Amino acid sequence: MHESKTITEKIFADHLGRSVESGEIVIVNVDFMMGQDGTSPLTIKTFEEVGAKEVFDPTKIAMVIDHNAPSPSEKVSALHHLMRTFQKQQNINFYDIGEGICHQLMPEKGHVLPGQIVIGADSHTCTYGAINCFSTGVGSTDLAIAMASGKLWFKVPETIKIVLNGKLPFGVFSKDIALYIIKNLTSNGATYKAVEFEGQVVDDLSVEARFTISNMAVEMGAKVGLMKADEKTIEWVKKRADKEFKTYVSDPDAAYEKIYEFDINNLEPQIAKPHSVDNVSPISEVEGVPIQQGLLGTCTNGRLEDLKIAANILKNKKIHPNVRLVVAPASRSTLLEAMKEGVIQTLIESGATVVAPGCGPCVGTHNGVPSDGENVISTANRNFKGRMGNNKAFIYLASPATVAASCLEGKITDPRKYL
Repeated sequence: MHESKTITEKIFADHLGRSVESGEIVIVNVDFMMGQDGTSPLTIKTFEEVGAKEVFDPTKIAMVIDHNAPSPSEKVSALHHLMRTFQKQQNINFYDIGEGICHQLMPEKGHVLPGQIVIGADSHTCTYGAINCFSTGVGSTDLAIAMASGKLWFKVPETIKIVLNGKLPFGVFSKDIALYIIKNLTSNGATYKAVEFEGQVVDDLSVEARFTISNMAVEMGAKVGLMKADEKTIEWVKKRADKEFKTYVSDPDAAYEKIYEFDINNLEPQIAKPHSVDNVSPISEVEGVPIQQGLLGTCTNGRLEDLKIAANILKNKKIHPNVRLVVAPASRSTLLEAMKEGVIQTLIESGATVVAPGCGPCVGTHNGVPSDGENVISTANRNFKGRMGNNKAFIYLASPATVAASCLEGKITDPRKYL
């Protein structure tokens, strides 16, 4: 029995009241759970089919309408109606259209805390690992059972440690780091593992920037992308939640499945090329590819810091006449902050189109579906064929700075010349 433990093993041990090894299958109490409008209708249906009458604890459940917000069709409107009706019956936390993306709202509204076990019926629930929370995506059926019982089964994952050494170079952002890691590990290099990110680079990043890296843990196949809770984390969480919480660090000699070390000192901006997130090149190899659309936003890079980075590049400039730039802030409060600081005005004056806070263009339901053969540069986390609603379009992934610079020139552009 290995006595030194990873963050994951410690969180599960505290929830179970006994020592836990990775690989064990356990049934554990879940601290918070969430569904969005792409997954909640099936969750509600399953909840009713298993004969459940009421949720175990309405304060520990949230539903969010973000994927199709506002509704683009009568079929979707019927699903939204189903969710609103369920919310009235069960009195759970509910965020309707325009409130924002589920993964922005859960930490922003103080629902998820360090040391918790959190599930969401959405694959990018791994985002909250940035604040030291074991959070992972589940299917609609699992969510339904957890809503009824308050519990779920897990196989306690083994952990991969990723150490990021060095200083973030000029013009390089957390998105570039995430893409670089995924290139090296590949899109299934961490399947069903917990990943712990640490090192000088992580320490230097803002909490907002850390979310970007944890958000993309699932793009390597990981269940969660954990970081330790430092002063920045604790301050960030305390501003948004007034509940008690416990933080966890892994023991120095904990058993890791693998340890990777990356030196970031000489990293240049990175781009993921179609049609896979691990098809990543430094920008110098992709510069000049013409683009017709840019997307700034999503649960990866739609936060205030991201919008500001883009606005700094676009200030007093106009986007290229052949380009549409769609901006989707991550939440209503992000949008309000960005308005207060003049960021939205700058973006709109540059020629950008701002849509409702939510997932629309990223998931391809509405709000900017590209045409056949078009190239899109996006701050999202996925670029599979058809991801944005057209399987004949091509999606490149990049940081907000790279997206903004590329929209100015109408082609993929190194942002460093504009910073």
